[in-house]
Parts: sequence; structure tokens; C-alpha cells
Amino acid sequence: MKTKFIKGIGVTPGIVIGKAYLLDRGKIEAPAKVLPESQVPQEVDRFRDAVEESKKQLRKAKEKLLQEDAASLAYILDTHLLLLEDKNLIEKTVETIKHSRINSEWALKINLERVRKVFDSIDDEYLKSRKTDVDYVGDRILRTLMGKDPESISKIKEEVIIVAHDLSPGDTAQMAKDKVTAFVTDMGGRTSHTAIMARSLEIPAVVGSETATHSVNTGDTLIVDGITGVVVVNPSLEIMQEYQERHRVRQKMERELFQYRDLPAETLDGYRVKVLANIELVDEVPAVLQHGAEGIGLYRTEYLYLNRKDLPPEEEHFTAYKKVVEGIYPHPAIIRTLDIGGDKFMSHLDLAEEMNPAMGLRAIRFSLREVDIFKVQLRAIMRASAYGKVKILFPMISGATEIREVKKILHEVRLSLSAEGVPFDPQMEIGIMIEVPSAVTIADILAQEVDFFSIGTNDLIQYALAIDRVNESVTHLYEPLHPAILRLVRDVVKASHDAGIRVAMCGEMAGEALYVPILVGLELDELSMNVLSIFRVKKILRAYTFQECKNLVEASLHLSTPGEIEELVRASLRKKFPEEFSENFNSRSVIHA
Repeated sequence: MKTKFIKGIGVTPGIVIGKAYLLDRGKIEAPAKVLPESQVPQEVDRFRDAVEESKKQLRKAKEKLLQEDAASLAYILDTHLLLLEDKNLIEKTVETIKHSRINSEWALKINLERVRKVFDSIDDEYLKSRKTDVDYVGDRILRTLMGKDPESISKIKEEVIIVAHDLSPGDTAQMAKDKVTAFVTDMGGRTSHTAIMARSLEIPAVVGSETATHSVNTGDTLIVDGITGVVVVNPSLEIMQEYQERHRVRQKMERELFQYRDLPAETLDGYRVKVLANIELVDEVPAVLQHGAEGIGLYRTEYLYLNRKDLPPEEEHFTAYKKVVEGIYPHPAIIRTLDIGGDKFMSHLDLAEEMNPAMGLRAIRFSLREVDIFKVQLRAIMRASAYGKVKILFPMISGATEIREVKKILHEVRLSLSAEGVPFDPQMEIGIMIEVPSAVTIADILAQEVDFFSIGTNDLIQYALAIDRVNESVTHLYEPLHPAILRLVRDVVKASHDAGIRVAMCGEMAGEALYVPILVGLELDELSMNVLSIFRVKKILRAYTFQECKNLVEASLHLSTPGEIEELVRASLRKKFPEEFSENFNSRSVIHA
């Protein structure tokens, strides 16, 4: 058989060799019928019954997750249950059945397409990827309407690698790790729920392959490289041996990396850098501690607002923050306030459609406009500060006026809580995200207003290089080692240290092994990252002296292109780690699991 290679997005590290199991559910062709007036009430009942049956199926899957102590994954099924209550989808479909006198399948298909178009217009990569949730829910209702039971993954009796067009969270929840050794999907991205589930369950996976279901048959031998995103179909003996060797090397590396869990993140000559973790869910806190992080450098709070019909009340905020703060104690937790636009989660707000949402009413701009919503979150964070070490982080600050307005509102919240006799930490530190070029330019001014900086490289690189990260035509220009980016980071660090405050980096760049020597040489005080990156970052950091890192930065700042800088850094890393960074091995992907 001819060997084929498929390229997708590796979302969970690991190399698995096994037999393919093609989960072929095919596309559902929804029938289209015009109904007599007399049949319309009965058709509405049929649709509502299908929705209720879909809810039962999801509740059963959620219960299974809770029984298996996987509460951090059950929230994804809650998202789908909320969609099954969503008037914008369910009630609109009922209206379409009534007004157009058409069958449920056709009416649902019309409204699913309408909702998909709304998601397509969203600029934010994470939120755009939530369109798949609508697809999952729509597919479940359609199959129920048409009496088609989905092929159950839970019935698989032997070890397989699942290949599917896409997998719903309900599907992934049913996966038995002793049977499903890996999976590959046509659809999905790094932030899709399929990817999140895969990482949480630690099942090696490749998503977004586009053509896997057309290139693979049940029984084919597959190699799934969840590190590089490569899937090999029916590999030759030579390729099989190469990947078996890669797997051996990776396992050896993983065993070695675990020893770094409790070691300090410091250079050979004692320069200390704090390594913290980025989280989005309360249930991620145990993993943070298990991986030896020194706290939470970024707790993204957007999950509390998304996929719901109402605003989260103060108690819901407080409960989540308190769990995080108590769970990570005695380490600190840095809680970031809302970092998306109001149009993404509150349809009842009168917000104009924006041509360029990335530069529109989002993050701190939205919070300063919707002060009542902002105060609810601030009160909850302040209340949680009584239970541990809390710092608060404000996103997308572009000037001193904004942070002064924020501090004024925060002072009002403090006065209110004091008057009510509610305990909080009056010394709680406040910081700002440095992710807008203007903030870099006036970093010396902003440093006088706050207790710390946190550099958000995801947006800083996007804004500084004028690159839309989700536009495939220009993503190749997204270069963290661009000389301009290194100079921006250098300037922020200098301004913060001149003012006597600490500076962290919490963007994806902070957890990339390739960049560690440069970030240390730039004298960042803290690096906050995905927990899976912590061991490797410590390993690399502890192999260098501080002076070596500073020399590398000095040499980099004299080079003209990102490619030249990357080769300089790689050459340095090859000397330290010849096995991981050898010329004939995909070093960046291996070291950055």
C-alpha cells in the first residue's frame, strides 16, 4: 500500500502507532417538505420532542463525566445544553415551522445556517471556533428527528485510532483511554472544544486535517504525531522505524523532564525567573501544582461569560475566583478582567456592528463603558482576595487615562465593600497587560500607575506587525523573534525595572522553548504559560548562564530578520541539547509539546 502523509494541527503531545477506525457518520441530508396547515402543531411537537431527547442524551454523557471525576470537561456539555435552550436557535426554528409550514429538519437547517453566518462574522479566533458547538447541537437534533442513532465510541472493543470528520464533546467524553489511543479529525483548531477535550484527557490528537476521512480506511495502519500534527497512513518499514525512534526519544525526554518539577527556574549562575501557569478553568488548578508552577500568572475569566443567555452574577464570579485562590495558595493568582467585546456574549446590549472588532469596543474599553458589569467582576475579585494572594490584571490598556479611570472605579468598589463590612485585601496589587504599541511607548508613564506589567505577546505581535492572526494569508508574518518585537519587549522591561516594578510575559511566546534564552536575556521577571510547557522551560533555563542569555540578546538585536535571529538561537540550543535540536529532527515541535 502506498504511504500517504496528512498534515493537521497537533493539539496533544505524543506519538501513537495503531489501526484506524473510521467513524463514518456521513453528512445528513435533511428532507424538505411543505406541510398542510393541519400538520403544523404536530410538527412543532415533534421538533420539541427531539430537542428534549437531545438534552437527555447530553445529560447522560455529562453524568458519565462527573462519575469519572472529569468535572472540568463537563462544562463543555453544559455549553451544548445551553444551546438547546437558546431562543435564537430553538424558538426561531419553531417560528419557521409555523410561519413557513415546513418540516422540522428543513426549518432547523435554515436557522443553523443563519447562526453559522453570525459566527463567521466574528473576528476573534477562539469565539469563531465556537461555531462547531452549533454544528454539534444541530447534528444531534437532526439525527434524533430522523431516527439515526450516532455510532457510539463507547462500544469500541479494541485499541484503535479514531478518524472522524469531527468529534463532539459528547463523543470525546465516551472515549475509553485504554481503547482509543489517539484520534484524527478533519475539522477543528487549537482552541476548538475537541482540542480542549483531547488535552484534558491527554489523548494524542491531530485536528484540522481537512482530508483524513477521505484518505483513511478502517484497518489502515496510522502514525499519529500529536506534536507536529503529521499523520502517516500505511507507513513504510523505514518510516515506521523512524517514528518508533522518535517515540523512544520522546518518552526518554518526558521521564527526564519530570525531574524538573520541583527544581527552581534559575540559570546556572543563579539568576531566578518565576514560572507560572495560564488557566481558563477552575479545575485546572491541580494540574498547575502538579507541574511545579509558582502560581497562576493569568486566569482568563472569559469562560464565565460565554455561551449563556444572561450575565454571570457576582456570586458565580466569587465562587469561581475563591476556588482558584484557595486552590493555589500559598502561591499567587493573577486574575484578568474580561478580555472580549460585549457583542460576543450579550445580545441584549445595543452595540453597533464593528468593521474591525480587534481594534474596537473590547477588553478594558468595554468594561469602562459598561461600568455596572465591570463592578460586578471587580467586587467578586476583591472579595476573593480575602482568601489568598490575589493580583488583578487589566487588559488592553493603551494610555494613562484608561488606567486612572479603572483605579477610580476600583476605589469606589473598595469603599462599597468596606461600608458593607465585606473583607478584602486592601494591599492587593494591580497590573496591566502590555499588548498595545502605545502602551510600550509610554511604559515609563504607565509604570508609575501600577504594581506590575504583564506582556501579552499574542496581541502585541499582532498589533505591532499589523497581522491578523486568523488570516491564513498573512499568518506566516506572525514572527515573535521579529527584531521589532524584541526591541518592544526590551523597552518595556527597562521601563518597569527603572520604576521598580516586576514585569511578566503571559502570551504564547512565554511557553515556547525556542524563545527561553532570549526571554531570560531580556531580563523578564516572570514567564506564565500552558502547564505542559513548564518542565521544558525549566530544563532550558537551567542549562544557561544569565550572561550567555544576555549575550544572545545582544547579538540578536544586531540582526536584521526573524530568520537570522531564529537560526542564531537554534544554533545555541543545539550545543546545549543536540538530541532535541538536531538538524534532522523537528526540534521546535518536539520541545514545545
